[in-house]
Amino acid sequence: MTQIDHRQFVSELDPALKVALTQRSDWAGLRHLLAHLGVIAVLGLAVLFGGPIGFLFLVPLGIALVFLFTLEHECTHKTPFQNQLLNEWVGFACGVVLVLPFTWFRYFHLAHHKWTNIPDKDPELAEPRPETWWDLVKYTSGLPYWWAGIQLVLKAALGRVDDEYIPTKAKPRIRAEAACMLVFYAVVISTLWLSSAVLWLWIVPCLLGQPFLRIYLLAEHGRCPPVANMFENTRTTFTNRIVRLLAWNMPFHTEHHVFPNVPFYQLPKLHEQTQSHLRVTSDGYSDFAKTYTKTLR
Repeated sequence: MTQIDHRQFVSELDPALKVALTQRSDWAGLRHLLAHLGVIAVLGLAVLFGGPIGFLFLVPLGIALVFLFTLEHECTHKTPFQNQLLNEWVGFACGVVLVLPFTWFRYFHLAHHKWTNIPDKDPELAEPRPETWWDLVKYTSGLPYWWAGIQLVLKAALGRVDDEYIPTKAKPRIRAEAACMLVFYAVVISTLWLSSAVLWLWIVPCLLGQPFLRIYLLAEHGRCPPVANMFENTRTTFTNRIVRLLAWNMPFHTEHHVFPNVPFYQLPKLHEQTQSHLRVTSDGYSDFAKTYTKTLR
């Protein structure tokens, strides 16, 4: 089949199919959200009441928590729910858990979509991807992410966010959100002496789960060419249902970049249309990691 770019692909889609693919649904979004929160709740109970083996559930709990990132990401596109207030509040709540201010992230992410994988333009490339084993260790530890998140929240609360992709009109809201986050964190910290639940159900699991999210995110565009065509600069990773559930179907990442208005639950249907055009794929995240590490110095 003749190779085409993402713009041509979208323009040639049947109009009726486009309408069907871009339909949003509160029911689909809430059902998926309840499933994700259910996983978090079950794992949290296992940590609390699992006795001597409860600590074994800390990593799975952390993975379930940090993968709320994929829901926050989806909310930046206003696609997981038809109700826009629901999109905004869920996105904000995820941002609080992940120390990632929601409105700021929306503009950061939209700039990423505009300039995907283009050096000096894509904000995701402000921090280079790992090129050495030491780079990979630092990246997958998640520590640079948490430190950057803390700095960002503090800067935003002080009104000192000046990224070029942030419009002036959005800055008051970003500042207000960051201030609310700081109040929440202050309350949480002040109650730590009363209960260790926050430490063992949020902070420690998130620290342990972040490396898994880092590898997942690296697979989205890592080692893809710096070109404008979304079929080339983005990777789709074939994986199991559990990962797709926690990642809100975002392993279909090429599909998402080709047509960002398609909500998460329609991405498998979009994949049926794109699969013959995909140029960068991996058979699972282990396969991606093996391939990526072979290129490290």
